[in-house]
Amino acid sequence: MIASNRPGRRLTRVQLLREIGLSPHWQLRESATAVGAKPVVTARPEVALSHSGGVDEVAPAHTPVLADGRAEEIAGMGWEQLRESVATCRACALCQERRQAVLGVGDVTADWLFIGEGPGAEEDARGEPFVGPAGKLLDAMLAAIDLQRGKDVYIANAVKCRPPGNRTPEPAEIASCAPYLKRQIALIQPRLIVLLGRAAAHALLGDVGSLASLRGQSFAYPAPAGSAYGIPVVVTYHPAYLLRTLPDKAKAWEDLCRARTLMRAAKTAAAESASQPATRPT
Repeated sequence: MIASNRPGRRLTRVQLLREIGLSPHWQLRESATAVGAKPVVTARPEVALSHSGGVDEVAPAHTPVLADGRAEEIAGMGWEQLRESVATCRACALCQERRQAVLGVGDVTADWLFIGEGPGAEEDARGEPFVGPAGKLLDAMLAAIDLQRGKDVYIANAVKCRPPGNRTPEPAEIASCAPYLKRQIALIQPRLIVLLGRAAAHALLGDVGSLASLRGQSFAYPAPAGSAYGIPVVVTYHPAYLLRTLPDKAKAWEDLCRARTLMRAAKTAAAESASQPATRPT
């Protein structure tokens, strides 16, 4: 987590905004341009994501059907089985140079799910996602919207092993890890998913455009069992990119504000649904 500037003291909001590279006049606010704040009802489970307007649909990222039934086997795993399977996975070439696979970290019943690209050198060494400079920035971004790593937040990656030289994961590598990511989402059942970077967007949305074209659009992951609403999905920049491209931090802040608006709407919709009396069969 972000260290206080003095022992025993937490950073103020102004200090947090400075930490992520924004001047103090930025304030957390409801996004006036947020599209489809109410979570989307996904009519067909075979359609992975749909625009909130209900007009255009985006096909799910392709998950290969393997002869050995690997995807089906992973779909039935619990957390302990999933950890063991990821640790020993040799489904793609990324396993050859890894120190260890990195499944994810955080609250396994979290409302918030953040998905990045893949482990870097420090993550590969420590076995936890986002622990380097990009992780410090992500922690500051979370704190700026009153979130904290491990508390109602789970952090995962599109691929579980470090790509050589910290390069962007290739489509085939993302596809090999897709059953793991899909199972993590099914087990966590988050209220909202934030995709950090283009590889994460590719993993969940497929190759549907540039990151800039996906920002600000409203998508919904298929509704978990027992829910009438899909899971809102927000696309934003990866913290490592923001460290290299400081002007886009303001855009990422807008995305975080919008994500918080969608989370509030998701919780309101869930509360309203829970308060309605059950319909008796006639």
